[in-house]
Amino acid sequence: MADEIPTRPLLIVTGSTLRAEELDRPLAYYFKQQVERVSLGLDVAFRPLVVADFRWMNDEPLQNLPTISVGGPGVNALAHRWFEDVPFSLAVDGQYFIQMDPELAEPRASIWGMDNPYTQIAVSVFIERFLPRFLDQAAAYATDPADPEDADD
Repeated sequence: MADEIPTRPLLIVTGSTLRAEELDRPLAYYFKQQVERVSLGLDVAFRPLVVADFRWMNDEPLQNLPTISVGGPGVNALAHRWFEDVPFSLAVDGQYFIQMDPELAEPRASIWGMDNPYTQIAVSVFIERFLPRFLDQAAAYATDPADPEDADD
């Protein structure tokens, strides 16, 4: 039997407002596919899970997992919570933003734009410029929650 690459959960958190459900959740599923694609080249495979902001905020074990928030502070409660706490790594013309610790001491990031088209750009930029390094750091940090199957929305 071939050696299996361990899989680690990684959360992609979207807002639970109607606007976020309509626009950011599909973007989060695209982002999930990109995480799976990029992680193929790593020694650790990720199992990205798309969850709602209030699920993450009310389920303490999930808060210990590598997490990427998609959608702005106006539609995503996690992005709102992290707005003051997580440093801005990239801010482009006041239109889109990537917040994360440059050292990635904690694997968490908030990706958002002033509207959905700019959020899409921010996600694309994050995938291109930051995702491989984020996943490398998250691989060392990741721990499994008690029941990751329960995390699916």
